[in-house]
Amino acid sequence: MSKTLVEMAAEIVQAQAASKEMSPEEVTLALQTTFSTLSSLQKDEARLASSLEGGGPSGSPIDLPPEKSIQRNKIICLECGQEFKMLSPKHLRSHGLTGREYRRKYGFSLRQPLCAKSLSDRRKKAGKERGLPENLRKAIEARRKKKAAS
Repeated sequence: MSKTLVEMAAEIVQAQAASKEMSPEEVTLALQTTFSTLSSLQKDEARLASSLEGGGPSGSPIDLPPEKSIQRNKIICLECGQEFKMLSPKHLRSHGLTGREYRRKYGFSLRQPLCAKSLSDRRKKAGKERGLPENLRKAIEARRKKKAAS
């Protein structure tokens, strides 16, 4: 099992504190700085790996406005910068988020599909061909009649 960034930062600062005397404030600052640096390195490494696997964004994912992350043929994860056709629940779990939490965090409507626009359009067209809008209207109407009768 690999170590967490907190564990790695603690080990680095512990080694540093063993070689020179440090005040509690210096230890705290060293932990924060070391953790921040390790976190930044981890993000850069993930971006590099993503671009080598088929193209992540050239800039930082944080620089991308949320409304620009959903594009015609891809959606860019605002957490890691990776590109997908759809942000799956499994991928979002890797960031400790659900679809609802991701939408709220980045200001999307709760009804916003987390997929490329072309995929969303294809699904919409297929649903209309299967008669989903009409069937949905019928189901809602039946539910209203049932509620009114009781």
